[in-house]
Amino acid sequence: MRDLVIKNATIVDGTGSPAMRGDVVVDDGKILEVSAAGSGPTQARRVIDAGGDLLTPGFVDIHTHYDGQVCWDKQVTPSCWHGVTSVVMGNCGVGFAPVRPGTESKLVELMESVEDIPGTALHEGIPWGWESFQEYLDCIDTPYAVDVGAQVPHVAVRHYVMGDRCYDDATPRDMARMRSLTRAALEAGALGFSTSRFYGHMDKAGNLVPGTRAGAEEMRTIGSAFEGLGFGTMEFVSDHLDDPEELAWVEHITRTTGCTVTPLTTAGFGPLWDLAEKLHGEGFSLRPQVGARPASILMTLDGTINPMRQFPAYREIHELPLSQRKTALKNPEFRRRVLAEDPILPRNADAVRFITDYDQMYVMDAALSYEPGPQDTVAAVAQAGGIDPREVMMDTLAEGVPLLVLFGRYDGDLEGQRLAIEHPQSVFGLSDGGAHCGVLVDASVPTYMLSYFTRDRQRGPRMPLEFVVHKLTQDSASVYGLKDRGVIAPGYKADFNLIDYGALKLHQPEMVYDLPAGGKRLVQKAEGYLMTINAGEVTFENGEATGAMPGRLLRGAKARPRAPTSA
Repeated sequence: MRDLVIKNATIVDGTGSPAMRGDVVVDDGKILEVSAAGSGPTQARRVIDAGGDLLTPGFVDIHTHYDGQVCWDKQVTPSCWHGVTSVVMGNCGVGFAPVRPGTESKLVELMESVEDIPGTALHEGIPWGWESFQEYLDCIDTPYAVDVGAQVPHVAVRHYVMGDRCYDDATPRDMARMRSLTRAALEAGALGFSTSRFYGHMDKAGNLVPGTRAGAEEMRTIGSAFEGLGFGTMEFVSDHLDDPEELAWVEHITRTTGCTVTPLTTAGFGPLWDLAEKLHGEGFSLRPQVGARPASILMTLDGTINPMRQFPAYREIHELPLSQRKTALKNPEFRRRVLAEDPILPRNADAVRFITDYDQMYVMDAALSYEPGPQDTVAAVAQAGGIDPREVMMDTLAEGVPLLVLFGRYDGDLEGQRLAIEHPQSVFGLSDGGAHCGVLVDASVPTYMLSYFTRDRQRGPRMPLEFVVHKLTQDSASVYGLKDRGVIAPGYKADFNLIDYGALKLHQPEMVYDLPAGGKRLVQKAEGYLMTINAGEVTFENGEATGAMPGRLLRGAKARPRAPTSA
């Protein structure tokens, strides 16, 4: 008697091969058999008749920030609501290990500043008690609804080694110590190492986070920790991907260690992509990481960036309940005051641009396409209606509709993103699950990719369903050496999504206050997921959690497997 049989499914197997109608047999958490529909066994401990609905591998999200959240949320929401069965966290250089006892608040403050995760939630929700990265892994080695892998973060390593000097240049001794700690973390089970070289990642005092200006020697030294391991991935975000010196150390690490390097990038090709193609031709792996859409933010009344806060009249009511603030935005006298007031602008130039540039601020469409046209800008809507752009802002926010700002190379459509995603060397990522709690809901991008880019898109070519599933599964899993998943074939891990493809749909983003200490986050749910299955166990059915926790901590290929402790 086998554990599970899924019959009569439209199987998109993760390899990019054409869909087929078939049956799948699962036993002991692995796929035992895949055959034509009607030819599989009819008895098992559980038999699911798919009725022709879409069956995919579970999605693999390689760019998340659940490093603290996994301590209190064993479902790992919201990624699990969107068909994700494996996540990789510890991206962009921030995380919570290693840490010297008594300095934990420093890492919380950095995570709060860089990733917009409420510090109060992190302080209350993280139990601490570890110092080394291995001790951190041991602490989070518990059952989950999804599988969880972690990377060792440069910011934490630098702070551990250099203390208050972590913003300064590293000495050779510092570099050697950072290399040693990174190697120990990889041997303990870290899937990789991450760092940030991005101008927008700053601490609360306005300083660039530790490691942002780390020189090539420091990067090469830390990168040498991968030598001889035969596994591991380096992830980073950088402002300098057109700089030959930056690409030189990237190429050096890729060639000398054999590890995969995945820098975050935007649409538009250049020297990084040329280098990726060259290295691929020589058997190395440099995988530019791209997302479903350009860098963006959602502005809402309860979000981190609320454009109404620039007006003195709104500041008088900003502590009122949301419903009362929405009512005020429709009040004629309140609106007259806002139209007459001089705004009080923030000091940050980017923030000023986000809240005042009406030609680059869009009213989110009902289809949540993230592909607005020029007619959708606040300025254009105002002109068409013969009203002030501030009135459009108030009308939109009063209805609970977000205002969208696309600030990462948006040329009027998403063709740049499509071309980047379709590039043979790119890898799909950048969901930022668990982070940017007040401005993003990009953990929903697997649902967006399936529903919009393969089915609903009108403003340009769609991508084949089989290709998108491949990018969400086998391809992304391979970047972190997770070669046991992402394909529906015998011997692979039995992670699946059973989807009513025609009904797959995103809900409107909503602010919830469900983090520890009442912390808030924007979330977005979906409909159309009939079942999500991890290791042969149904974890979600019709969008509801079953309570099953078959997920485990993923450790690097050289780490000794450990049995999960109790939650």
